[in-house]
Amino acid sequence: MSVSLQDIFREHFASYEDNHRLSFQQSKAAAAILGCRTAAFGGRVEECPHCENQRIVYNSCSNRHCPQCQALAKERWIDARSEDLLPVPYFHVVFTLPEELQLVVLQNQKHLYNLLFQAVSQTLQELAADPKYLGAQIGFTTVLHTWGQNLLFHPHLHCVIPNGGLTPDGRFQKGKEEFFLPIRVVSALFRGKFMAGLQKLFDQGELQFHGSIQHLQSRQWFGSWRHRLYQKDWVVYSKQAFSGPEAVIAYLGRYTHRIAISNHRILAMDEHTVTFEWLDYRDQQKKVMTLPVEEFIRRFLLHVLPHRFMRIRHFGLQANRNRNTKLRWCQRLAGRIVAAARFLGLNAVEVMSILLGKDLTLCPRCQKGAMLVRMHIPRNTSPPLSA
Repeated sequence: MSVSLQDIFREHFASYEDNHRLSFQQSKAAAAILGCRTAAFGGRVEECPHCENQRIVYNSCSNRHCPQCQALAKERWIDARSEDLLPVPYFHVVFTLPEELQLVVLQNQKHLYNLLFQAVSQTLQELAADPKYLGAQIGFTTVLHTWGQNLLFHPHLHCVIPNGGLTPDGRFQKGKEEFFLPIRVVSALFRGKFMAGLQKLFDQGELQFHGSIQHLQSRQWFGSWRHRLYQKDWVVYSKQAFSGPEAVIAYLGRYTHRIAISNHRILAMDEHTVTFEWLDYRDQQKKVMTLPVEEFIRRFLLHVLPHRFMRIRHFGLQANRNRNTKLRWCQRLAGRIVAAARFLGLNAVEVMSILLGKDLTLCPRCQKGAMLVRMHIPRNTSPPLSA
């Protein structure tokens, strides 16, 4: 029997909420997951005009932390981004923060997630513009993930970068076959920019330190801790992951709308525990982990993002201000014919019909009549018995 995140929250979240303080965003995400595709979010009663078959369709919550609501959002995003491809190889680069920073980041999420985006974007753009490496302005997409496969807090940034950019004199410059920036240089500059930003936030009094890291409020302790972080090698990983431009977006789509855990990884639940599958990156083996249900929910809620926080961002040629000017010019120079987005202006049913290759408006019983909306069901209202 399959188990979903919604099942776990239905059985155990009320008890968890009674014993833990939650942020507003965590409570909102939990409520969305609990009510997704139920009467809590309303819906509609549809009827076939041919055979009078009726069905009830409940609305999705559309919350970005809900595993039931990511497929359509992902497909729309992939379709929109297909207009921005360049006919060059792409690289997947991952920037990871050291473990010693995790508690500080967890207690200062909005400030330090923004700093992570800033440090990464400045590092890549500054080095790419150096004639010693590429000598061009590049464009790239970045996606924030805050989890590891075991659901522990592990903030890192995925970047997808085309192998080329726009030179100051208006030419399209392709990079080397391997990643055009030396990883050790990238790592060192990233570390320096992040730590400089961290010091600035500390000096401005913008950082909070509670519990086991309360001592970092002291300038002396903070300076000593910061010095130790400078002695570490910060992890930056790069690989050329794509066989062609079309594969880029499909690959990136696996990261953009992923949440901390998807339903297919959850294997079982009982009164006290949750069992799920995870990939151990140390030996690349899939393994099974069983956690107390309280710890499972705690880990999941670690990854609820701050209010209106943008976890997918575009920089350089991919930024909104450059997409229809510099990026389009690069596409013409590189010989790419830009394909129009397929799903622009289509509703959810129309998009899913295209993706699945069948008309979802047809009656599932007779396959003749198109289902018509007989009535709308308000939120938190059960449909009439006749439906």
